[in-house]
Amino acid sequence: MTEEGPPEPDELQLDESPYELREDEFERRQEDFEHEVGIRPDRLPVAEQEVPPTRPPDAIEFVDVHKSFGRNHVLRGLNMSLPEDQISMILGPSGTGKSVCIKHIVGLLYPDEGDVIVHGISVPSLPDAELFEIRKKFGVLFQDGALFGSMNLYDNVAFPLRQHTEKSDEEIAEICNRRMREVGLGDDGEKMPNELSGGMRKRAGFARALVLEPDIVLFDEPDSGLDPVRTALLCELIKEVHAENGGCYVVITHDIMSARRVAEHISVLWKGKIVESGPAEQLFASENPFIRQFLSGESAGPLGME
Repeated sequence: MTEEGPPEPDELQLDESPYELREDEFERRQEDFEHEVGIRPDRLPVAEQEVPPTRPPDAIEFVDVHKSFGRNHVLRGLNMSLPEDQISMILGPSGTGKSVCIKHIVGLLYPDEGDVIVHGISVPSLPDAELFEIRKKFGVLFQDGALFGSMNLYDNVAFPLRQHTEKSDEEIAEICNRRMREVGLGDDGEKMPNELSGGMRKRAGFARALVLEPDIVLFDEPDSGLDPVRTALLCELIKEVHAENGGCYVVITHDIMSARRVAEHISVLWKGKIVESGPAEQLFASENPFIRQFLSGESAGPLGME
């Protein structure tokens, strides 16, 4: 008696799964559910999921940047991101490389290693012609205002427009007068730099930094040399102008009160690296011993006189 082997695949008879509903049965159950509940199950509202807040895109990125001057290793693998459309502050003790960062951003210095990226473009890799163009994205306020001593205030503010645009004198006048009014110098256009106070020179430099409508404005210790009242007024001006114009504002300082007044994002730099970076409120509540010491101005802590 021969044993019969398993049937060939084409001989198999597959019964309909008991778990599969016929279309008419499925529709009947939908109707039963609707009768009892008052709504068809396929029309029930989908629960809304809370979407976590997205982090603002970065306007500027430092990627593992090293920079030395002789034996002085200033930036030691710096990784830092500065968000778009916020006022960011780079804080840190004197001599830690804060101003060196600004010079890398605008292409006045190049990293020995690493990369500096502005709006997705690698600044160190740009040829001179393209670097010249990307610099038009920036407005820069230097420590002392950096006004030309032989020009009056109006001509100082108008200088970038005359150098980099083909605008008519009428167009230049409209832009300059608007920016000078914006910083509270609308009636001072004929004054020479030596007739201006330190605070006025800072504001004049700010007006000049804005005339090309830059995407990024860089402030190199704008509070340097100002008394506390004028420092507070300048901080308020920075906030007001940013609220009106937007863009990425980057402020280099070691003044903690200025940071409390205007910073939305803070990066703390020490020994060529970022100690901590993030929203201002997060850093002012930080448990990091260095951050706590520096932002509170205490003598006890990891930061000494060295």
